[in-house]
Amino acid sequence: MSSKRYLIILLIIVLAFWAWSGIEPHDTRLTWVLETLPFMIALPVILLTYKRFPLTNLTYTLIAIHAMILILGGHYSYAKVPLGFWMEDWFGWTRNNYDKIGHFMQGFGPTIYVREIMARTSPLRHGKWLGFVSIAVPLAFSALYEIIEWLASLSDPTDTEAFLGTQGYIWDTQTDMFWCLIGSTVAIILLTKLHDRYLQKIGII
Repeated sequence: MSSKRYLIILLIIVLAFWAWSGIEPHDTRLTWVLETLPFMIALPVILLTYKRFPLTNLTYTLIAIHAMILILGGHYSYAKVPLGFWMEDWFGWTRNNYDKIGHFMQGFGPTIYVREIMARTSPLRHGKWLGFVSIAVPLAFSALYEIIEWLASLSDPTDTEAFLGTQGYIWDTQTDMFWCLIGSTVAIILLTKLHDRYLQKIGII
């Protein structure tokens, strides 16, 4: 399969998933918009920059997976995703922890996005500093996202409760950022060599 055809199929799958998620979401329409907003912002940027700055297929694949995790959470609201209830039964948890999958991916995917952009646009081509920055940037965005959630809750605490998804857990904000850090670290450990091979194909490393 050609790279272009692969990316078109990937795009169709994600768009179909997004369209499905918007059909009678389980919580309010506002919650659905807030949860899927990162995807709605990122998609036009990706499409507009594709010809001038195409990313590797690995990065586009991670973006697609990340988007579908967000979209699924937007349809059900994170605290009500069936997978989270299944995990609650399997592991004996006391809450729906699907949101932690989202925050893990908040680190796992963006670490590779940042690593690719930094490797292609900065003097950091390879090495420990590239890895450090690739972890630090997603973690900073994770903290910013928690601030945005807090501000959203101040605007209308009742209508944004599902967006926050704390489920009464007082350490939800801190553990969200911790899972982002775990995701970023795992991505660097597992995907660095594979990502380097993709970068070598376009003459970056």
